Amino acid sequence: MDWSIPQDVTNFVKHLDDFIEQQIKPLEADHPHFFDHRREYSRTDWERDGFPAKAWRELLQEMRRRADAAGFFRYPLPSALGGQDGTNVAMAHIREHLLTKGSGLHFPHSDEASVVANLPIALVLDEYGTPAQQELIEPLIRGDIEIAFGLTEPNHGSDATWLETTARRHGDDWIINGEKRFNSLVDCSDYDIVFARTGGQDGKADGITAFLVPIPTPGFSIPFNHWTFNMPSDHSEVHLRDVRVPASAVIGEVGKGLDCAQLFVHENRIRQAAASLGAAQYCINQSVSYAQERVVFGKPLHEHQGIQWQLVELQTEAELVRNTIYKTAWMMDVWGTTGVSDKVAMVNFRSNQLACNAADRAMQIHGGMGYTRANQFEHIYRHHRRYRISEGTDELQKRRIASAMFRFSKD
Repeated sequence: MDWSIPQDVTNFVKHLDDFIEQQIKPLEADHPHFFDHRREYSRTDWERDGFPAKAWRELLQEMRRRADAAGFFRYPLPSALGGQDGTNVAMAHIREHLLTKGSGLHFPHSDEASVVANLPIALVLDEYGTPAQQELIEPLIRGDIEIAFGLTEPNHGSDATWLETTARRHGDDWIINGEKRFNSLVDCSDYDIVFARTGGQDGKADGITAFLVPIPTPGFSIPFNHWTFNMPSDHSEVHLRDVRVPASAVIGEVGKGLDCAQLFVHENRIRQAAASLGAAQYCINQSVSYAQERVVFGKPLHEHQGIQWQLVELQTEAELVRNTIYKTAWMMDVWGTTGVSDKVAMVNFRSNQLACNAADRAMQIHGGMGYTRANQFEHIYRHHRRYRISEGTDELQKRRIASAMFRFSKD
């Protein structure tokens, strides 16, 4: 097993950095209000229930367009979709690198937007979609359409096998009834992937089906949007009342919809882990630099052992997490995306915790200025605190690890 990053990946990152400096940084500089202390206010449409502002989404779309035109955006996607078949190891390295640079238009933290795509729904449609559904992949990659993801429910978050949303056959159609919560991107999407129980037993994966539901369809409504710790928010409540869709709306096999969900979350979890590691390293690096410049009680801050030890512990944890992320990514490349669920869970919850801890320590080490929005630490903390819940809670990740250790049924 070779632990070195392949030369083609390091070359890609070098060219990516040049592209960011030449095309993305100037675009960011033209819109400073989205990136300085006004960032949350400017990015949020407060009058439209806290959804991302139109101008902010347009800027993200321009970033995507430039990255795609330059050959970077599709890197991790299969070559059949215009990508470069980027490996999980490569994507772990790229995501960590981008976040170690700090927040910016290249990776603005509060969105899954990036100059290098993270589009698990494109992979889901490529793997499980019908030919008609796969025709949506190219518009999705370009950003001409969006597709939301409706799994979580008001009474069921991480326990996805206990869905109360149901779908029953009616002739050649399906009738869907239920509710979804934190239905990401639904406000700006053309379709929503809705998971509903069509058979089987509560608590079992079999019997849950994924449906590609056009928005709006009669009976599909968005009563409100949840305002969150980190704004803007695109985590809506969705009601489905006798929503009728044709049999062609089914993604994959009837009753096997959680296969789609597993592909989605595994792609997200390993890449979130790498992103959180990069954000943590940014906080550590900034704190080390500040501690060498700041003088307190007559000597540089870094000469105080209490400061040294805090940063030493964070850096040690970062190095341990880094090695495990790359090992896990390599195992995913060899054994398949869902072949090492317990290892993905390990790096996900430890890396997300590390990002929060590093941001908190950076605020403390920087003192009063660390608490202000002149620095990125509060922004990093608020965004990465979400990751400890959104793609499966810390507790769910531990349960998944336990299921491998003690061989009980997986979630």
